[in-house]
Amino acid sequence: MDSKNSSNQAVIGVVGVGSFGTVIANMLAEKNQVLVYARKEEVVQEINEFHRAQNREFEASIRATHDPEELCTRCQTIFFMVPSSGFQEVARKFAPFLQPYHLVIHGTKGLCLDLPEGKDLDSVKSINRNRILTMSEVLQKETVAVRVGCLAGPNISKELALSQPAATVIASKFNEVILEGQRLLRTERFQVYGNSDIIGVELSGVLKNIIAIAAGALAGLGLGENAKGLLISRGMVEMVHLSKALGGSVKSIFGLAGVGDLVTTCNSVNSRNFTVGYRLAKGEKLASILEDMEEVAEGINTVKIIKGFLESADLRAPITENLYRVLFEELGIEEALQFLMKYPFNVDVDFV
Repeated sequence: MDSKNSSNQAVIGVVGVGSFGTVIANMLAEKNQVLVYARKEEVVQEINEFHRAQNREFEASIRATHDPEELCTRCQTIFFMVPSSGFQEVARKFAPFLQPYHLVIHGTKGLCLDLPEGKDLDSVKSINRNRILTMSEVLQKETVAVRVGCLAGPNISKELALSQPAATVIASKFNEVILEGQRLLRTERFQVYGNSDIIGVELSGVLKNIIAIAAGALAGLGLGENAKGLLISRGMVEMVHLSKALGGSVKSIFGLAGVGDLVTTCNSVNSRNFTVGYRLAKGEKLASILEDMEEVAEGINTVKIIKGFLESADLRAPITENLYRVLFEELGIEEALQFLMKYPFNVDVDFV
């Protein structure tokens, strides 16, 4: 009997069937049985009957369910591939069925807010660090899951779907999470590194989305490679200071999930965050851009949260601050660029 179809082989769970969740499910299915969770019954039915859904192809061996209990009962290792805007809600839905023995790895590059009942991001002016949750912190707050990890790096879904060479980082405080993530995902064309600084890796993936929006805007203005090099280098400095203030290490910013992902998304038309910046520079309004985007650009919400954090911290982040004004206060992109060109950066590198 083919070991892939052996009834006693462990089943790997994937929560979320967006572009990245689908790619990860298909990669896992090369060596494992895979069960995916989708919220809508019609999506589950389409995957099980036709091996496709939402214009995405699934490996024929992949099965789907809309029952969190079934997935948690059948799967000891679960990959959460859910946008940050719905991550807390999904975590709460799975909470009754997750156990301490589960091993949970998420692939979400976003932040969540822990706010009082009835409050939202627009109703609070400043945000302390204890109100800001990375996705691993959401899982630990909302569930009894202990062995939690994060998957991050330059992982553009379209390229992974074509089996183009790539790498990622599995970060966790638990070495068994890293080793299991490597065992499940590593192939000849996909390298998997380990990192024990999960907060630093999560923040790296989150913060680079801000710089990617700005990079898209530069491209939309046709301002060339010199300007992009300036933005990426100053953006990395800003990422370092923000990550340190939020509890991450400088080391992770210089790794694959930081500078590796930063360079990739600042140069890719397949990046949703880059695309938002590009279209803004071409004169489109944010509301109309978001209306016809198939999936969320995480950087937009991140800009809002980090701007709120800056209000409560003794810290300046000029790229983030000016991007906030472009996105939400109708500052012209050219005007924001002029401000940044005149900003008194006196020292090139000030964090080593």
